[in-house]
Amino acid sequence: MPTPRLSRRTFLAGTAAILAARPAHAQPPSVKIGVLHPVTGPLAEAGQSCRLAAQIAADEINAAGGIKSMNGAHLELVLGDTQTRQEVAKAEAERLAGAGVAILVGCFNSGDSAAVVPVAQQRRLPFLIDISAADLITASVARAVKDGREKVQYVYRNFPTSTLFGQRAVQYFDEIFKQAGLASPRVVLMHGNDLFGHSQARGFLAAHKAAKPAWDVVETVAWAEPPVDIVAEVTRAKSARPDVIAPITRPLSARLLLPEIARQRLDLLGIVGPGSPGLYEAGQITALKANLEHVMTSVPWPNFKKPKARRLAEEFARRSGGPTLDTNSGYSYEAILIVADVLERAKRGESDAVIEALRTTRFTDSLMVAAGPVVFNDTGDNPNAAPAMIQILGQRPWVVWPKPLAERGLTFPRPRGQARRDL
Repeated sequence: MPTPRLSRRTFLAGTAAILAARPAHAQPPSVKIGVLHPVTGPLAEAGQSCRLAAQIAADEINAAGGIKSMNGAHLELVLGDTQTRQEVAKAEAERLAGAGVAILVGCFNSGDSAAVVPVAQQRRLPFLIDISAADLITASVARAVKDGREKVQYVYRNFPTSTLFGQRAVQYFDEIFKQAGLASPRVVLMHGNDLFGHSQARGFLAAHKAAKPAWDVVETVAWAEPPVDIVAEVTRAKSARPDVIAPITRPLSARLLLPEIARQRLDLLGIVGPGSPGLYEAGQITALKANLEHVMTSVPWPNFKKPKARRLAEEFARRSGGPTLDTNSGYSYEAILIVADVLERAKRGESDAVIEALRTTRFTDSLMVAAGPVVFNDTGDNPNAAPAMIQILGQRPWVVWPKPLAERGLTFPRPRGQARRDL
């Protein structure tokens, strides 16, 4: 029986089907990374910066050939939004886990990160915290592993803890006060009453008690977070006759606190924060204007003495359309670099391999101010994460302390009645 002839139309149709079924050579394999930040809600400005920085990092890694040990796999970001609501953060973490992400990065807000921890542990999903300071987040998991209630710790953090924040803040306060010739200024600590605010305040007070510096914390004033107004709290702080207000703020609370301090005419030598968001973002500087000028705060910050950080700042400004590279964007960018390093060493995206690679991390190409390479200790924290003291001068933030990393000299007042001077 003769073989039937294949018509041109049938041949072309079959060829098209075969080509469509074949994988495109231009498409490399991918590994999914969950990126979870508050891109809507009260912390949206910070969350959007985090997301953009993570995407820039992924784009750079992919453009450089992806994860070499995984056949050039590209990082595919699977995005989530916590809305700064813990129940939403938990639900989003579940969704991202169901989407098959190899590792989760987030969440900026300590309460949201704490809400994601049970999901990470139950789902055996590696979770790298890029920004969140409360010690409890990692310490609770480490205790559960030590007690045998958990077999493996899936939660790690590159960001400084509240304890580390407190220790560095007390050190910087002491050095700056001495540099300014202030013998024993009276400090009033002010903070929000959420998990982050309480954790930061406890860390600062514990470090102050341990260091026994010449200056005193004469009063601690907390407000409900998020606040409706801060009039009563500023009045209470004023009654303590402070020389320095040390605020731990969120963006909204900063927009209420600083104008109220000015309105009530507190006779201060300065405003110096122990460490928090709300005092450096582009939107805050625009909104607070003169009320933010000369304010200092101790925060993790990009090391702009490194050419890489300066180049990233230019790219971030180009793609953001306004916001600048800062704590939030810098740490989220670096978290994706750490993820890439972890995957390169893990050589696959399975949970056990990723966790082993996370646990043995020694990442030396840090973008941020740091005391050494990124490593993780027994609680899953990076002991080399470190803040710098920044100051708003000329309506932009500058690193002013410690001196070896300073971009310019800080401005701090001498005793009352005398003009400010550069130090």
